[in-house]
Amino acid sequence: MFLQAANVDDVAEPTWRPQGEREPGAGVGLPWIEEADQVAPKDARELSKLFFEELAMLEEGSPAYLYTRTTLIEMNLSLVHYVAGRYRNRGNGQLEDIVQVGTVGLIKAIDRFDVGRGVEFVSFAVPYILGEIKRHFRDTSWAVHVPRRLQELRLQLVKSQERLSSQLGREPTVSELAAALAVTEEQVLEVIVAANGYAAGSLDSPRGEGEDSGDRTTGRSLSDVMGEEDPAIEVFEDLHALGPLLARLDERERRIIELRFGQEMTQAQIGAALGLSQMHVSRLLSATLARLRVGLLTRD
Repeated sequence: MFLQAANVDDVAEPTWRPQGEREPGAGVGLPWIEEADQVAPKDARELSKLFFEELAMLEEGSPAYLYTRTTLIEMNLSLVHYVAGRYRNRGNGQLEDIVQVGTVGLIKAIDRFDVGRGVEFVSFAVPYILGEIKRHFRDTSWAVHVPRRLQELRLQLVKSQERLSSQLGREPTVSELAAALAVTEEQVLEVIVAANGYAAGSLDSPRGEGEDSGDRTTGRSLSDVMGEEDPAIEVFEDLHALGPLLARLDERERRIIELRFGQEMTQAQIGAALGLSQMHVSRLLSATLARLRVGLLTRD
């Protein structure tokens, strides 16, 4: 590790040289830093200036360029950890994931930083890091997929609710929120409904106080008190689908179906009632049921 990295003037001879001859005008040599991520933040700020000046003069993709860029990334990882630390208690993913996302922002800042503008790199990089982390939470924190425009409008809605509640001394109405956000009331209602998709509760979570008729904890989960699927629904759907198909049958075919399944008569009894042989009734019934079955299977 380079222990006295901040004092660049103390380096009489550059301790690092890339492979091959350096190009004319490439500037002074850079110190070789074995563990750049261990450089103190104060030293990293001073060294970064030197490395950025050198990076601007190097050919992209050359060994010297790759070393300089990589070292800049590693030296400034403390910025990522600092910004990511604000989100350690968000409960969405591990801190390591947030650091990884923030590092993407750091790399973008390094690639776009212009040392000639006279801006401190810290001031330039933090918005990039913060932006990547916020984008990560915006895209991954929702329990269900919600359009991005509604996600962004929800953030504005929350801020407006807090501000108006403080000003009015009560919860703002939908119309007041719509006026504050310069949107329609329908859009506000759409955002309020969509906000329910931000977090999903578990069906196994116990019900809390006040959720029972006795106003006390029951120990039962939400799944214990939810309704179950009604088996009659499937029967209803089948009968509803059969209606148009039955209407297409001729009078005798409908009569046979009604006698067989409505009055539960045998084929012999149906034949006696219609003046047909049992064999004829069997053939008619089989053909009719086959047509109805095909119609059910091919319906939209």
